[in-house]
Amino acid sequence: MFRLFAVLLALATLPAHAAPSLLEVDQRLAAIAWRLTTANAALCRDQQPVIGATLHAADQYPAEVRDGFAAPVAVELVVPGAPAAQAGVVADDGVIAIDGQPLPAPVRSDALTSATRDAAQARIAARVVSAPLPLTLRRAGTERRVVVQPRVGCRVEFEVLTGRKLGASSDGKVVQVGSALFERFGDDQIAVVVAHELAHAILRHRVRLETAGVKWGLLSEFGRNARLFRRTETEADLLGAYLLRNAGWDPQLAVRFWREHGSSIDGGMFHSRTHPSAKDRAAAIAAELATMPADAPLPYQPPLLAQRDEALK
Repeated sequence: MFRLFAVLLALATLPAHAAPSLLEVDQRLAAIAWRLTTANAALCRDQQPVIGATLHAADQYPAEVRDGFAAPVAVELVVPGAPAAQAGVVADDGVIAIDGQPLPAPVRSDALTSATRDAAQARIAARVVSAPLPLTLRRAGTERRVVVQPRVGCRVEFEVLTGRKLGASSDGKVVQVGSALFERFGDDQIAVVVAHELAHAILRHRVRLETAGVKWGLLSEFGRNARLFRRTETEADLLGAYLLRNAGWDPQLAVRFWREHGSSIDGGMFHSRTHPSAKDRAAAIAAELATMPADAPLPYQPPLLAQRDEALK
């Protein structure tokens, strides 16, 4: 389900006392992503069952860490109140089987890989979105079976990246959020960033940009490339505010975030010709929200959703 772990090579080099801070960041992003993806499932064409638990696998870690796993695949964290928590799933439970089908053993190797974890997550994602999910778990040598009733959510994964860069990105399938943002901002502000990146996925921006033949890298900063990137950033800003509202946040948070913090952030996604200025972003979001009907339903599906099928020109 949620794909939230710090870059493993970096994690392996950190001292033991630093690990809880990385886990805390993962937990914060998991809770934000849970709210956004389940509340906005109706806006997402690609959906998956969401249980509110993050999996990880032993072969993502160095050999000395693997012995601490109850099974090759285990639960890293559980979002409080989510279906996994309600079914009694807890962190560090080993996952032995999904719907009675044992998980395959990982290939024996010293190399670090997320393939085992990814395969387990893919098996869950491929199920009927509303079908009960039986899990066989192992803890302290004892196995038990639980049945989780998933929620329907957007088919997008989320992960935290370590490092000092303030930024986030989305390729349409995975949203990556820099851990440095969590050191500087509270969860409400982080939700603005995550909603923006989720909006990129919902609006199919990666596919639309590739179809338009844009160039990434240094060439993205000039001419038609920069103009099309700026258009997608504005679309994601506007839809992101609605995603916040659908998930129970005040959509004006997005306006305040860009007015109060956008221009003060150095580097990352915030200062580039491919992105509007912080002032322009705040103004565009405020103008868009002013068009929302006073009695708009939840979840609200704004007219700009139709743009996800428009060619970028």
